[in-house]
Amino acid sequence: MICDVAAQQPAKAVKPVLEIKLGYIRAYEPQLALSVLDVAPRDEGVAGAEVAVADNNTTGSFLGQKFSLDVVEVKLGADVVAAYEELVQKGVTYFLTDLSAPQLLSIADLAQDKGLLIFNVGSTDDSLREEECRSNVFHAAPTRTMLADGLAQYLIWKQWRRWVLVHGSHDADKQFADALRRAATRFGGEIVAEKEFADTGTARRTDSGVVQIQRQMPVFTQDFPEHDVLLVADESEVFGTYLPYRTWVPRPVAGTAGLVPSAWHPASEQWGGTQIQNRFAKANGRRMLSKDMAAWTAARIIGEAATRTQVADTAKIADFIRSEDFSIAAFKGQKLTFREWNWQLRQPIFLGDDRSVVSTSPQEGFLHQVSELDTLGIDQPETKCVLD
Repeated sequence: MICDVAAQQPAKAVKPVLEIKLGYIRAYEPQLALSVLDVAPRDEGVAGAEVAVADNNTTGSFLGQKFSLDVVEVKLGADVVAAYEELVQKGVTYFLTDLSAPQLLSIADLAQDKGLLIFNVGSTDDSLREEECRSNVFHAAPTRTMLADGLAQYLIWKQWRRWVLVHGSHDADKQFADALRRAATRFGGEIVAEKEFADTGTARRTDSGVVQIQRQMPVFTQDFPEHDVLLVADESEVFGTYLPYRTWVPRPVAGTAGLVPSAWHPASEQWGGTQIQNRFAKANGRRMLSKDMAAWTAARIIGEAATRTQVADTAKIADFIRSEDFSIAAFKGQKLTFREWNWQLRQPIFLGDDRSVVSTSPQEGFLHQVSELDTLGIDQPETKCVLD
């Protein structure tokens, strides 16, 4: 009689798969840009999160972890509570958000009451890290002050200290202008003149509009005093793209046009950047943008924390992210960590035009007692954030 030994062996217990559900809430409506080349891709941000979830699952397959992503869209300025609750019903415990500050705040306390975590990948508003900070909201996107400081450091390093500031008439434009003024005071730049460009709603992409621009912009910049750089704050895409090469005197343009500070640059190849760019391009058929990188980083933070802790529990994940043991590699030349006073991710700022990376900040010589990355944005002695 042949005895089937294998059949007599007790079956090995199968370890249950640890599911980690991410949600992505974005406020989206098609937006025009001054140049058709600047129209944001339909999947901007979401594409980065999807690549990161795939990366997480590559590692997770060996560890018994499975990551998923649900995406919900709302209109700009719309109520997002229903979208948030829809994802909660699906078991989502980690939220990536590309929302305005009021929209994000409308769900931040609801999420905190349930012990859920939010990762801001879209809003650059400093108020979310300062007066309106929340202990359960982590910020992968840089702030306006970080972007402005990164630009200002480079201009000072170049010894281009005299600046003219032109800003738009919308709130976002004025907030970035405030960040540039702060940067000038902080690093020794001098804003020798300012001017507002009011949004009159004209259609400048028509043939007649292009002719008007060529005549209008030199006249608009004609009466400025002697300066090294023209700074532009036009987040609303009303006029900024039309300033380079059209100013009355030949001067470089920087800010939201010309030399632009950003969280990422699609031409970045340093520090392994080619690796993530190629992987992203293969998946999406385009290059990676700043919001894609912010979303990728946020999803990878969750994945890294889950790998290290071997849990899906949000409280334990949050504790690890806040600990000194945490850092994340994001193809930016150094490991990134969170500022413990407002949960803003420390990160270099890229400075580039539409073709290449010109430099990255912090610049050489801008020192800090903790991290040179803390020379960008609101430092701990300045913060107005009070975390509970």
